[in-house]
Formats: sequence, structure tokens, C-alpha cells
Amino acid sequence: MMRTIAIRVLILAWGLALTGPARATDALVQAKSFYDDARTAARREVPIMVVFTRPSCPYCERAKREYLVPMHVDPAYRTRVIIREVNIDSNDSLTGFDGKPTSNSAFARANKVSIVPTVKVFDTRGAEVGEAIVGLLIADYYFAYLEAAIDDGLRVVRGK
Repeated sequence: MMRTIAIRVLILAWGLALTGPARATDALVQAKSFYDDARTAARREVPIMVVFTRPSCPYCERAKREYLVPMHVDPAYRTRVIIREVNIDSNDSLTGFDGKPTSNSAFARANKVSIVPTVKVFDTRGAEVGEAIVGLLIADYYFAYLEAAIDDGLRVVRGK
């Protein structure tokens, strides 16, 4: 009987650990300097995927939790893309692709983003590659949309 209780307690503790608060590695990197990111992207020959979000957006949280964070932490994607997050409501400072100071919200406005989540892919010079993915769209196909956007970015950056 004690063994059964101990096993149940361990299972419960394990389950709670899985659903507990997100670790720092389970989040996207907030954009700070697209100028620096572009230099890194050029060295790696990968595009930059920018995820435009806002804290109050449940669709943003779902897209991040189910698709974007798993991509971000997967080592296979490090050779394919750099992923950054921009909060469209934030006035936190940010360096643009041109090296000039801006803010998250100004960068979003300059890129005509008002609906979240929006995902855009940029080449190493800050030019948008392909069409933006606006909204969560059809969840069953969202991963395929992200993959296609990354592939388009890779073709442009690598000249293939």
C-alpha cells in the first residue's frame, strides 16, 4: 500500500513538473539588435524569422508554445533560421537592420504589422522574404507554413 502511494506521489510530482512554469530556455529570444542578428545570419547563411506578438494574445501564446519555441530549441533549426520575437506594444529599444535605434512598436509599425501573431522572414540585409504569415491560420497546417517560409528564406539567403 505504501509503495502504491509513493508511486502515485512520484507520478503526480512528475506531471506537475511538466506543466510548471516555463523555463528561460522555453521562450523565444526578444529582439534587441537586428543589425547584430543580420551579421550572425550572414555568417551562418540563414534567414531571420521575426514573430510579432503581444502579451494579451492567446493565439500568440499557442503559436509560440506549439510551434515556435519547439523550433527555437531544436538544434536542427540553428542551421536553418534565427528566430526573434517583437512585442508590438512595447517601447523597449531595438536596433534595426540598418543599425539605427528604434523600438519594438516602431519596428512593427514600419513593417505594417497590426495583427498578431504575424511571422515575417527577412534576409541578411533586412529585406522581407515571401509573404507574411498573419494569424494562426489553420493550426493543422501552421507548421507547414512556417517550414515553407524558412525554406523560402534559405533559398534567398543562399542564392539557390
